[in-house]
This record gives sequence, structure tokens and C-alpha cells, in this order.
Amino acid sequence: MSQENVEVAVKQSEATNASDFAGVMDTWAEDVTLILHWKPPLRVTVTGKAAVAEWLEYWFSRFGRDHRFDIEETHDTGDRVLIVGTNHGHDGLAVERRSAHVYTLRDDEVSRIEVWANEDAREAGLEAVGLRE
Repeated sequence: MSQENVEVAVKQSEATNASDFAGVMDTWAEDVTLILHWKPPLRVTVTGKAAVAEWLEYWFSRFGRDHRFDIEETHDTGDRVLIVGTNHGHDGLAVERRSAHVYTLRDDEVSRIEVWANEDAREAGLEAVGLRE
């Protein structure tokens, strides 16, 4: 089952890159929770498919149409998948930021997304899934 979980998480990233937000939402459970970790102690939590979609729509509206997320590595830990990659886009200036995304899956749907977008993103993601280096 875990390879299928990786495929679901990667599918969400690919749909995001294609600006296919309906495709992104198709991977989510109705009660999906998004947790964003910025620079400590800033943390944002959003729950529910509609609320998460609204928050992400706002977030992506800040970037140019050229936004993309390049996957650099994936780690499968059963019901959780870690994806580490780099966001590219424009927010007035060119933006390149590495981030780590932990997807928790339940019944082939994403039930929780946790994102770290700071200088220690990869390490935080690895620690979150028990793969601390």
C-alpha cells in the first residue's frame, strides 16, 4: 500500500504544478488538515477541504503563473510520505525556497499535510517521519 501512497502524494504535487486544483483536491479527504510551519513559533493550521483549498488558492495567487515545485526526494514510511523539493516562482522577485511536505494518508486519501518552509525544512521533515539523519 505504501507505494500507492507515494503515488498519491506525487500526484498532488504534479496537479499543483499543472494548476489543476480540482486534481489536487481529488487527493484529499473531506477532513484534511494543513499545518504550515514557518519560522518558529509561527504555525498555521487549516482544517477541512474547502478551507484548505481557500488558503492554498490565496497562497498561490501571490506567485506568478510560473510557480512550480520540483521534487528532489521522496521517503515512504507506510501511511506517511515525505516529499522534499524546491518551490520556484515570483512574488515581486524570483523566489526559490526548499520545503518539506509530510502527507498522511488514510483510505487512499490525504488526511493531513504538514509543510516546513524554512532553512531546516528537510531535517524537520525527516524528523517528523522518524528518519532523522
